[in-house]
Parts: sequence; structure tokens; C-alpha cells
Amino acid sequence: MLMLKDEYESGRLFNAPQMETNYADAKKVATAAGPRRSISVEELAEQVLAGSRQHIARAITLVESSRSDHRRISRKLLRILRPYSGKAIRVGVSGVPGAGKSTFIDALGLRLIDKGFKVAVLAIDPTSSKTGGSILGDRTRMGELAASDNAFVRPSPTSGHLGGVARATRETMIIMEAAGFDVTLIETVGVGQSEVAVAGMVDTFLLITLARAGDQLQGIKRGILEMADVITVNKADGDHEAEARVAARDLMVAMKLISSDPDAPRPPVLTSSSLTGAGLDEVWQAILDHRARLEADGELEARRAKQQLEWLWALVRGELEDALKRSPQVKALRQQLEDEVVSGELSALEASAQLIQAFARDVPMLIDQDEVTL
Repeated sequence: MLMLKDEYESGRLFNAPQMETNYADAKKVATAAGPRRSISVEELAEQVLAGSRQHIARAITLVESSRSDHRRISRKLLRILRPYSGKAIRVGVSGVPGAGKSTFIDALGLRLIDKGFKVAVLAIDPTSSKTGGSILGDRTRMGELAASDNAFVRPSPTSGHLGGVARATRETMIIMEAAGFDVTLIETVGVGQSEVAVAGMVDTFLLITLARAGDQLQGIKRGILEMADVITVNKADGDHEAEARVAARDLMVAMKLISSDPDAPRPPVLTSSSLTGAGLDEVWQAILDHRARLEADGELEARRAKQQLEWLWALVRGELEDALKRSPQVKALRQQLEDEVVSGELSALEASAQLIQAFARDVPMLIDQDEVTL
């Protein structure tokens, strides 16, 4: 039997119309509500498939947990849910800081709900490398969307995962799609490594930029533009509308320089305003057109198959990294070797070899057979 008695103890936040953003307050709410009853994995899966928001939150908390027993249970849950996933439109949303990503998602999400879609938003929030904390503030900028019964906004801390992408993002996508959400929007931390990771798990990568963001995009422009499937210059309203249109034309010219192949498809460059709603329908249509092209060429299935392979090795690397951190022999040697590297007594190459040898001696103990048995 599965008992997620520490949902609030884990520090995770749940999606609810009156979701608490303060851990202490959330704990009080949980205590006042009384203990949750035990629930089997099969029942949890059944409730997720039925669209129960409470159980969706519990399922996501489960897959986000780093506890080994929770990981075993989450794998069983995902095996049940996976056949019901895969039909949603997956969109990654990125852009320079200040581009208005969260506000854009809030406005677009409400528009999609009016069109009959159910929208899931996974807002990835950076975790501090010093304190381990995260702000989880994206939901406050999506207040209207988060209050809708046809939307589910989940802020997820990166927990230090490489590339800034929450470790359980892919698993959460499976849960949301199995629960009946047919559009998944993944908002990235900003412009950086997280874009590469998110581009590897979505069908369409949307880049949001600003008319005056040239300096911020400098140096990374080529890389981010190469990943973009659709581009929109946001905040095209009021006095900035003309600037946005000029910026869009400049970006269209830049896209011609990205590829030397004149026949290569180029992402459309549009303008939009989260404030007035202008251009949002055009951006969504561009996303649908891109997905239609992928399906027509057979690339959607190929892209997702490639993403599964990338996910496989990401999981392997993650498990090995966690096992390395748990290794008693590595812990015993770590400080000494770090001191010797800093003092110059030992090279980083020699120290790494010693750490790997120490880890190898602990591997049989670190690899839980129940953990790897499916």
C-alpha cells in the first residue's frame, strides 16, 4: 500500500485554487485537514486517469521524491499511466529574462481553455546552489490560469539538476497527459542550458523575445535561434508595437543567416501582446502548423523516439550521480582529496581516479536490486 504521509513534509507545493506558497502555512493546512488515508498504486493511477486534481498532485509529489521507496512506487505508477499518455501537444516556452514568459503563458493558456483545451503548465524554477531553495513564484504570475478547473500549474524546483530542468519533468508530463490534459506548456528558467534539455522533451520550441533584447541575446543568439521552431516578439503593444514589428523583421533576416540551405524550413517570426491578446492566436496557429508538418513528414514519432533515448541516458547519469553522492567510501575520501587538489599536492586527474575506485568498491552495496527491477 502507498501512503504519501509526507507530502507537505517534502516541501512540495500542490496545485489548488488557494494553494499555499509558504511551507509553514501549508503544513498547518495539512495538519488541520487530518491524515490522508492509505492508497494503492492502482487506485492512485485510477484517480489520476479520472482527472482528480488531489491525486494528480499526489502522483507528481511521488515522482519528484528522491526517496528510493518512492522511486520504486513511482515506476510502477508510470508503467500503468504511460499507455494513456503521448497524445498531448508539448510546447517548450523560453526567452530572455523579462520577456514576459509567465504572463504570456497565462494569457495563451486562458485562450486555449476557451477553445476547449485542458492546459498543463510545468514552470521550472531554479534552485539555489547555496541554500537549495527556490522561489516558485511563476504560479503567482499565472493567477487567473491557475484558478481554472481546466488548467493545472505546477511550479517545480530544479533541485540542482544539470541544465536547470526539474528531474521529474518528463514523468510529470506522463501524469498530466494521462489525466486528460491535451496541451503541456513547459516554461524554462531562462536562456541557457535548460533550453537544450527542454527542447529535447517537447514537440515545438517557442522562443519569446523583446524588441530591445539584442544585448541579452548577444553571444547565445545563434544557439537559441537554431532550437526555435516558432519565435514571437512579445509586449507588442502601445508605444512598443512599432519597435516589436521592426525587431521581428530583423529576426527574420537573422534566420536566413542561420542556415546556408535556402530550402531549409525557417521558424515563423511573429509579434504578440499578453496584455491585449494581439497575436496570441497567430502564435498558437504557428505551433499547430509546426506539429502538423512533423506529423505529415513522420518526424513527430522519430523526434519522440529520440527523446526517449535521451531520457534513458539522462536517467542513468542521474542514478549514477546520486549513487556517487551516497557512497560511504567516496564521502570518507572527498574532503581529504579536495584539500590536496586545492593545495596542489594532488592533481584533479589523480583525485578523480581515487574517487572512482572508491565508488567502484561501494557499487554492489549502492545498487538496490529492488530499485532496478521492473
